[in-house]
Amino acid sequence: MKKSISKVLLLVMCCFLHANIWAQTKLVSGTVTDTNKEFVPGVSVLIKGTTKGTITDINGRYQIEIDEGSILSFTFIGFADQEIVVTNQSTIDVVMLEDVQNLDQVVVVGYGKQRKSDITSSITSVKAEEMTKGVNQNAAQMLQGKVPGLSVTRSGEPGGGVSSVVLRGASTLSGSASPLVVVDGVVGGTMPAPEDVASMDVLRDASATAIYGSRAANGVIMITTKRGDAEKTEITYSGYVAFDNPVDGYDMMSADQYRSFIEKNDLVLHPDNNWEGVSTDWAKEVQQVGVAHNHHISMSGGSKNSKYNASITYMDHEGIIKTTEYDNLKARVNIEQKAFNGRLKLGLNLINDITNRSSGNINRGDGQSVYAAMHYYQPTVPIYMEDGSYYENPDISQYYNPVAMLNQNVHDTWSKSIMGNVNAALNIAPGLDYNVSATLKNYQINRGSYFDRDAYMEDGKNGVASRSTYESDMKNIEMYLNYDKSFGNHNLKAMLGYSWQEDVTGNGFAASNYNFSNDELLYHNMDAGSPLAGYFPGLGGGNMNTIRMISVFGRINYNIASKYLFQATVRRDGSSAFGKNNQWGTFPSFSGAWRLSEENFIKNMNIFDDLKVRVGYGVSGNSAGFDPTISLLKYGAVGNYYKDGDFATAIGPSQNANPVLKWEKTSMLNAGFDFAFFNNRLSGTVEWYNKKTTDLIWNYPVSTTQYLVGTFTTNVGEISNKGYEISINATPIATDDWTWSTTLNLSHNKNEVVKLSNDQFQIDYIYTGRAGGRGQSGNYQQIVEEGKPIGQFYLFKWLGYNDDNVSVFETADGEETTTPTSEDRQYGGNAQPDMFYGWDNTITYKKLSLNIFFRGVTGNEILNASRAKLNYFAEATHYNQLASEYNAPIEDYNSHIYSTRYVEDGSYVRLENLSLSYNVGTVGDYIKNLRVSATCNNVFVLTDYKGIDPEISLGGLTPGMDVNNFYPKPRTFMLGVNVTF
Repeated sequence: MKKSISKVLLLVMCCFLHANIWAQTKLVSGTVTDTNKEFVPGVSVLIKGTTKGTITDINGRYQIEIDEGSILSFTFIGFADQEIVVTNQSTIDVVMLEDVQNLDQVVVVGYGKQRKSDITSSITSVKAEEMTKGVNQNAAQMLQGKVPGLSVTRSGEPGGGVSSVVLRGASTLSGSASPLVVVDGVVGGTMPAPEDVASMDVLRDASATAIYGSRAANGVIMITTKRGDAEKTEITYSGYVAFDNPVDGYDMMSADQYRSFIEKNDLVLHPDNNWEGVSTDWAKEVQQVGVAHNHHISMSGGSKNSKYNASITYMDHEGIIKTTEYDNLKARVNIEQKAFNGRLKLGLNLINDITNRSSGNINRGDGQSVYAAMHYYQPTVPIYMEDGSYYENPDISQYYNPVAMLNQNVHDTWSKSIMGNVNAALNIAPGLDYNVSATLKNYQINRGSYFDRDAYMEDGKNGVASRSTYESDMKNIEMYLNYDKSFGNHNLKAMLGYSWQEDVTGNGFAASNYNFSNDELLYHNMDAGSPLAGYFPGLGGGNMNTIRMISVFGRINYNIASKYLFQATVRRDGSSAFGKNNQWGTFPSFSGAWRLSEENFIKNMNIFDDLKVRVGYGVSGNSAGFDPTISLLKYGAVGNYYKDGDFATAIGPSQNANPVLKWEKTSMLNAGFDFAFFNNRLSGTVEWYNKKTTDLIWNYPVSTTQYLVGTFTTNVGEISNKGYEISINATPIATDDWTWSTTLNLSHNKNEVVKLSNDQFQIDYIYTGRAGGRGQSGNYQQIVEEGKPIGQFYLFKWLGYNDDNVSVFETADGEETTTPTSEDRQYGGNAQPDMFYGWDNTITYKKLSLNIFFRGVTGNEILNASRAKLNYFAEATHYNQLASEYNAPIEDYNSHIYSTRYVEDGSYVRLENLSLSYNVGTVGDYIKNLRVSATCNNVFVLTDYKGIDPEISLGGLTPGMDVNNFYPKPRTFMLGVNVTF
């Protein structure tokens, strides 16, 4: 329905472009009815290319003055657009046809396309105009809050990083939890520029994903890029400038507050830590307003037998942390050529991606993070000493000048990716097509870092430089046959294919050196270093790995009168990544649907425009993220031995072989129904699923009397995810001038670790989530255990204060203690949300359009370890303190201990996007369309969370851990323009 709405809106905007000089004007009138001969009031009747128009009255009548030869356009929500050329008619009656485009919308599935009405699986389609607007570099960012069950967490770093993407809950202990990405049919294809994306189709259940077999357990995101149009040639420019504003961090004490706090608690600052008259706001010193600008130029067009689309995109993005920046250049070419009277179609896709990034010291541990230091560093000390050197105090541990960290350390990354794909489709016979595709991709990543000779972080080494370079290659060949045949009211579609892929990763090395005579060359001349006594140049090896996969796959779709729909798929994968006795796996799926809206007894109700019930079951696998040598016997350094008067490194077994190791397997049962009312102005989907992942891979303790090494990697565990998802689309208002379309999606998932052990391999629990910190570096704050979800917090229970104002905790036997041990830890909430939601609204008045997009989560907990680390009274004279703790008891030497005190409600609602655009329309003879926009991202967040941002990564084994391990999200203001020539 959204596609049809957007087309109507675009048509309305185009009709307001310019006024014409009228000649040979005549009066045309008529009546507009539907196929049931009922009058249709409110139909927009416009003269195409002008702002002149009218609407039909309650009896469907209209009249309008128009030139002969002009085009009269009839549009109304729920009906297909019609255009009629006016010649000598004075009366034009129109019969509006029901808009079936929403049902006939094409959805991209694995190795083909299907009409939306024929879909039997759980698939969500998001078109370009529906995606989240903002400073986006990764296409996945544009899906935030748009797809039920899909959690996308992004950081605020330049270029817009994505920290986690999880669909329908975590389902692995050690592999990748991210969905498989397929770009224009290429598995693992290079991510296009956001402006080049035409649509994204998210395959959510196993009956849809099983066609991708062992790589699809976490779902599949199908990205389709824009193509040329044979009917028009266009040059398009789109660009924006954006300003990233830092949001408020932790409210730390000012210099005056800090001195007063120290004095009122009878403490004394060392003179080195209390410079008279000094008041330094470290947050202001290291942060800035980041400026981003993006420019995209595309050319597209074609003829009857040829189509092309080419684009180039450049982004430059300064971060809100000084010295952090990002720039990216993407170039893409797509060419399609037909031959043999259209029976052969040839395609060529090329994409090149060049990225440069300076990241600064953001995520290093032990206090070596700029973002952490700008909070804990004392405001009573200066940035510089009198001699111009940076202030540092080596007498305080984990204490680093944040400005020095920015200016004395360089961390650069630059990467290049090039991918080429050639494809062909041959129509062998009516209904029978042969498709072949070949892809080559090369990716190179280089890193360089340098710590100045005076850098306190590498004190005494006189400069430290490191370089690394790694390369990966992907080769892929796929071929498949598509058969499509109708027999009366029966239709049969079949697909049979073959795939071969080779991935080579880790081809490279790393090097480091020390003691440089000056800082001028940074990391560009490694040989210039002269290692000091006790230091040695470092050489890092590259673990080059090769994985090969061979697959055969097939799919059958059968429907009767587009009413009863059936689908079956099967894929058999062979992979070199797993045990030699288990390198092949079979992944089947079955699904069916009943389009009740096509039954007469439903049609006679005159209620539903669409009503479909679906059910599907499938099996898919997870082979992503695993070392391809995981099943092999490996050797490594195991100690030293004495030989010829000296010690030498001993080599021995470091990993047991497991010839029966196999991929993790996910089975999913999915049921849903789709509905539409009121001429498709209200539609939606309701889904229920039961997702079970078995054969989880983990390292289990074993006896060295039976095995060479004390751990064994094998398949044992099981995780369950069960949930429901609701998506509702509505157009509450649709008049000649006003349109309001809204989309709401809700999703709930219950995650549970069902099994960790079997008769042969046992483990009671897995400790995870180590936040570190003073005196707590060996402690874990989360646990993986049967009957509990991933992200279960397991830490001390805080009971308040004792008579001495010291935090006390509950022991295992229910007593109070100020010195808890690991045996006293308890369950304390979990990081899994009860619900995700997104609410998108677009309000259009004539040429103005306003987009308002909310998203959020409820019911999850976050361990605010960042706040706990700042709340450290035992060393209050060495570190700044939270302003909120000004009146807290200074005697509390346990104030920083991770406990339920710091497990907080992570629920939030965020106004993610507020965007106002104006469609100017045609300007002169050369500009077909001009559109300007103003956008604000991250407008506000409503939450009770006391940290900086409640949007914490929900991926991996440690969701919900706030440990200063993310780049803060800015509030962004954008001004943009789109011009079509």
